[in-house]
Amino acid sequence: MQEDGTCHLIQEKLKRYVDILNEIPEMQDKYLWLMEFGKKNEGLVDELRLPEFEVPGCQSQTWLVPGYHTDGKLYFSSDSAALISKGMVSLLADVFSGSTGNDIISFDTKALDDLKLDTLLTPGRRNGVYSMLKKIQGYGRREALSLV
Repeated sequence: MQEDGTCHLIQEKLKRYVDILNEIPEMQDKYLWLMEFGKKNEGLVDELRLPEFEVPGCQSQTWLVPGYHTDGKLYFSSDSAALISKGMVSLLADVFSGSTGNDIISFDTKALDDLKLDTLLTPGRRNGVYSMLKKIQGYGRREALSLV
């Protein structure tokens, strides 16, 4: 973990979403929460819906756009054509926003298992979520390497 605590920040944000989803007893209601969460995301302007920002492997068109700031942290904007994907990409964008590239690449992806995506999403949607994570990690690697 970094001294500035941003890796801890990733864990805290993830835990907040795990707690929210765990408090919702019915699977259908979790699914609805995720879609409602996606609706809150304002999305992207058309100029940012570029192939280089598109997440490969998603069942619907999904974009993750990094914002590199002078403080060395990344902030993500996202959008998707499907509400469930939009909810997941919005959740991941929030979890990783405000983190350094090093924190993103050192994040233990097994921690995502706490979201219980295996019971919440179809295999195709789960693959899409892991593609989103790989895209975020790629942006994190790029940022970490730019600091060397």
